[in-house]
Amino acid sequence: MEQGARSHPDAEPPERRPALRASDADRERVVDVLRQAAGDGRLDVEELDERVSAAYTIRTLTELEQLTLDLIPAGAAQPAPTTDSGVTIRPGEGGTERIVSIMGGHDRRGRWRVARELFVLSIMGGADLDFQHAELADRATTIRVYTIMGGAELRFPEGVDVQVSKFAFMGGHDVKLDEAGPPPGAPVFHLHLFSLMGGIEVRQGPKGRNWIERKLDQRRISRSDAEDRELE
Repeated sequence: MEQGARSHPDAEPPERRPALRASDADRERVVDVLRQAAGDGRLDVEELDERVSAAYTIRTLTELEQLTLDLIPAGAAQPAPTTDSGVTIRPGEGGTERIVSIMGGHDRRGRWRVARELFVLSIMGGADLDFQHAELADRATTIRVYTIMGGAELRFPEGVDVQVSKFAFMGGHDVKLDEAGPPPGAPVFHLHLFSLMGGIEVRQGPKGRNWIERKLDQRRISRSDAEDRELE
């Protein structure tokens, strides 16, 4: 190597490498631990305010971890923060990375973990995916959905940022999102939709009652009214 040439960072000894930068997800995780500690009485209001302020200004993970060293037992896992939308974010690996439906279907709802990148493929089949109570591996999730002579329905909670790009050939996409828009710092879903003789439906917020449930309600009301008339 020529004199004065810069070496690749990976070639530097560990003690000389720059400290890893903290992400927004790292900061939120630490702040959640601090608030929990204050609620348990392990931090007073002044200490909480001081450490939370530091969490949002500190740049490296090493410095960030110092804020909770006296609050979490060695080896204990830090709790996953829950956003205002109800979505839980637990940074790390793991989670569902692909859902493939070929002449069949998949239905995912309730509490399930979603990886940073999710691939969904439906060929002459379908997928019904509900993310309202999902656990995310990151504050930003990328979802690629492909339907070929099939379909998919995705439902997201209110209070998250859903960004959609789409392409359809002899098919279509029906996207209806919350008009209010997400709050600052909300979790982000990047949706990439592709349909070939298929369709994808994207919704946000709780699912409405279907027509069968409404019919049953009407029958119960009619039956109750009839019983009341008989008693008169």
